[in-house]
Amino acid sequence: MRFYDLHVHSAFSEGISSLEDLAKTAKFLDYTGICFSTYFESREKLKKIKEECEKISKKYGIQIWVGVEARDVKELRFLLKRRNWFDLLLVRGGNLRLNRVAVEHKGVDILTHPSFKRKDPGINHIYAKLAAKNKVAIEINFREILICNKASRSQVLKNFLTIVMLAKKYKFPLIISSGAISHFELKHPLVLSSFLITLGLDIKEAKKCISTIPKEILKNALEKKKFIAPGIKVVE
Repeated sequence: MRFYDLHVHSAFSEGISSLEDLAKTAKFLDYTGICFSTYFESREKLKKIKEECEKISKKYGIQIWVGVEARDVKELRFLLKRRNWFDLLLVRGGNLRLNRVAVEHKGVDILTHPSFKRKDPGINHIYAKLAAKNKVAIEINFREILICNKASRSQVLKNFLTIVMLAKKYKFPLIISSGAISHFELKHPLVLSSFLITLGLDIKEAKKCISTIPKEILKNALEKKKFIAPGIKVVE
């Protein structure tokens, strides 16, 4: 089975490990591919990151994609117009308005940690229906458990349980990622899938969240990059 972690930060964004250390560790942990998430600064910097990723991908034999993470509605709209500049479009969740706008747009690939620093899951049945309709994946971010304190851990788990329940009911794409900012925070795929089992998924459903569903996201993202306008797309 092929496994993918679609939300990892390197020293190019808010991470502390190099692209090379992350790729090498991900390969050791049996990942087929990973997506490095960064924040948009310029097209030139994006090109530099992509060139570095291509070089490291060949060196370690692991697929690497570049994702850009929008932090507010204005930035999201800017990135949607430049969708073909990068591989995946992620939206940094936690703000209700941004969560809502993210699931409304087919150009968005992943809504990351929608419940981050919240006392609620950040989504409800309306958001869930929109995410299912527009094929926007919603993420369970394992790093939230790693960094939360004892007082907030129960709330984080409660939020995750609600997100999983909504995913099972409304069938939006659900993924789990490490959210790692260091190669020491990368987790084996079976560790992540086991965590999902504790949240209410069966073994088959849990493994899909780190294998089949991410693979489908990457396939759909390729089509989004080719899209220009309704009825028009780039043909290679």
